[in-house]
Amino acid sequence: MAFTVLIVEDEKSISGILKLNLEMEGFVVLLAETGPEATELFQKNQESISIVLLDVMLPGLNGFEVCSFIKERKAQMPVIFLTAKGNSEDRIKGLKTGADDYLVKPFNLEELLLRINIVLKRSAKIKDTAVFEFGKNKIDFVTWEIKGVGGKSETISTREIKLLKLLTERKNEVVSRDEILEKLWDEDENPSSRTIDNLILNFRKYFEKNPREPQYFHSVRGVGYKFTC
Repeated sequence: MAFTVLIVEDEKSISGILKLNLEMEGFVVLLAETGPEATELFQKNQESISIVLLDVMLPGLNGFEVCSFIKERKAQMPVIFLTAKGNSEDRIKGLKTGADDYLVKPFNLEELLLRINIVLKRSAKIKDTAVFEFGKNKIDFVTWEIKGVGGKSETISTREIKLLKLLTERKNEVVSRDEILEKLWDEDENPSSRTIDNLILNFRKYFEKNPREPQYFHSVRGVGYKFTC
């Protein structure tokens, strides 16, 4: 089965070279030149798109906004930024919006192909483990749907699913408040520690038989939080 790549690039010379080389490697290619065109194409084709190659400086919506749009609708969609904006601030911002990789122009086509294949392999492994079960609870990291105490199913927020992903991937480890704040919020946001406490309280309501005596989601005073199962 051929992988479909959405290329979002307003410079036709670059998108043309990418399209030619990717098609030679067996990929199906979709092209968008503006942010709004990219979001529209993604909406229509998100079930067939395998990976997105995304510039930062775009007409209409910038690449960070397009990436956020994509990740809000399909959290596990692989995204690689291809951009001339190579300073550390932009790299960090791109990765914080959920991008899987960040390659600075001008780039080597062979290196890009290697990075695409690495990200696609990683994505396939994530899909294999997209559903996490503990006790009688279930978390689907693709659909953001959970099944908690009493078998009730509901869809939770982006921030809740990100924190659940972080805690379950670090099972039995204490994750500090500072790390959670850094990974879940942008620098220009100012959440309080109480904001994280409220998310943990939500998890206890969703998943714990007795929220006052948690079995899975623990607060470690003065340090952070720990998930155990």
